[in-house]
Amino acid sequence: MDSSITRIFDLLPYYQRKFEPKDDALAGKDNGEWVKYSIDEIRTTVDNISYGLLALGVGKHDKVATISPNTPEWNFIDLAVLQIGAIHVPVYPTISESDYKYILNHSEVKVAFILGPDLYRKIKHILPEVPLLESIYTFKMVEDVNHLSQLIEIGKANADSKKLEIIKEHIAPYDTATIIYTSGTTGSPKGVMLTHDNLLSNVSAVFRFFPIDQTSRALSYLPLCHVYERTNIYIYLYLGVSVYYAENMATIADNIREVSPHILTTVPRLLEKVYDKIIAKGLKLKGAKRQIFFWAVNLGLNFKENGKNSLAYKVQLKLANRLVFSKWREGLGGKMRVIVSGGAAIQPRLIKVFTAAQIPVLEGYGLTETSPVIAVNTLEAGGTMFGTVGPVIKNVEVNISPEGEILVKGPNVMQGYFKDPDLTKTAIDEEGWFHTGDVGLIESSGHLRITGRIKEIFKTSMGKYISPALIENKFKESPFIDSIMVIGENQKFAAALIVPNFDYLRSWCIIKGLNYTIDCEMITNKEVRTRFRKEIEHYNAFFGDFEQIKKFELTDHEWTVQSGELTANLKLKRGLIAEKCAEKINQLYNV
Repeated sequence: MDSSITRIFDLLPYYQRKFEPKDDALAGKDNGEWVKYSIDEIRTTVDNISYGLLALGVGKHDKVATISPNTPEWNFIDLAVLQIGAIHVPVYPTISESDYKYILNHSEVKVAFILGPDLYRKIKHILPEVPLLESIYTFKMVEDVNHLSQLIEIGKANADSKKLEIIKEHIAPYDTATIIYTSGTTGSPKGVMLTHDNLLSNVSAVFRFFPIDQTSRALSYLPLCHVYERTNIYIYLYLGVSVYYAENMATIADNIREVSPHILTTVPRLLEKVYDKIIAKGLKLKGAKRQIFFWAVNLGLNFKENGKNSLAYKVQLKLANRLVFSKWREGLGGKMRVIVSGGAAIQPRLIKVFTAAQIPVLEGYGLTETSPVIAVNTLEAGGTMFGTVGPVIKNVEVNISPEGEILVKGPNVMQGYFKDPDLTKTAIDEEGWFHTGDVGLIESSGHLRITGRIKEIFKTSMGKYISPALIENKFKESPFIDSIMVIGENQKFAAALIVPNFDYLRSWCIIKGLNYTIDCEMITNKEVRTRFRKEIEHYNAFFGDFEQIKKFELTDHEWTVQSGELTANLKLKRGLIAEKCAEKINQLYNV
């Protein structure tokens, strides 16, 4: 990494020096039109926001919050806050009222930036209970609330470049850059303190694995308030990549076609849905076209990493790419060089089939506390092993404890949890090892494999230990299953709560000549349940007897962040799901 970059805001002057000018360093959609910003426009806006914040009395170590989905303005605030030595507190726009109140008070936020009317209405009535919050600005116009443009005008009126440069000089790489509150599956959110050096150490270690440059475009849809996408954006800035923000999940397919991105960072859930839609289209084909389609899919599902495919396989794959997979690539904009997946385990079959289709998928692993990347598969020779999260990145050490827990040490490990030294001591031991809570092993090739999570592993009444995540990830290979939660703590056997993939189920019913009524009726349909039982039997064969799912119940709705079953980064809230589905669980165990 260039030696001039020691603080995150150093990326801006580096970008100006290094790359040819272009009008789309950052782009977001507003009223159906792409609004683009050059690096000169970004830097001018960032400086003016910094001047404005200084005029408001915001100084070193003060906290500034953003509550907004992805938008260029989010980046403007981020960089403006960091270059005056203040601390950025990004907040998910989808969390509960109680979490908003907790985070804004716990972090002692002085100024907050909010997208617009909807989010302002969501928090307006709790503002009297956040006494340290002095000012609110919005990115979109809200009646009787200050707009970002007003702060920029204040900044222009108080511009002092010499003062700003002096402030920058006194910001050290080890200064806290951000406090990120982890959504958590239980208890209050934890404030993870990350320094400039924490985040830049990850940028330095990971950027070389992205096959992109200043001529490339990235489409971003994962929340910037999560460290995963935020660090990716810093990598894009370092590489001079144009960043386009998708409008929302509903428009992402359209945005991909409009932007034709070269890279997409994602979580498995999106890829699962993309794959399911592709398969659903294949099921509608007739005759020879359908046979060719599924021949190509099955060929892709047998793809082997690192050039291990036979010559005969490669010849067939070349044909499959011309006849079938070329259309997949077109559907993803036609220029996709790589998809990077993180946040949760991805099914190896998805990596195989997309990689076979010349859309390589690289799975990585990390946590907020590690800035986030610990390991990632790469496109280098021997850099990929399906079913693993790849080799450990440069300058980071991984050790496996006697209990199988993954321990991490390196420049990416957080300073600690804000205002919680006891919890910090629990997480980072006296030797400096951060305890991830994940269980795994290191393959002889050096690739890290995740096998479960310590807190989620449970013991049956028969004394057998079960890692639910391992079983769940395998069962989610079924096109019939959208989500699944394995249960059975202190019970005689493992069981499962299953959310059907209702779109796929609907297509299956059409093929079978079944009249599809409504979701809550279909999950009780005898033929549907028989089909699910067959799926359970098929995937049970991959596990030992004590791990197999003996009984299951289907739910009549999808688990989402909005309905509460998923955290903001799409992990299962197991306790809450168990409460909501208590009656179904009781039926499973005849309680």
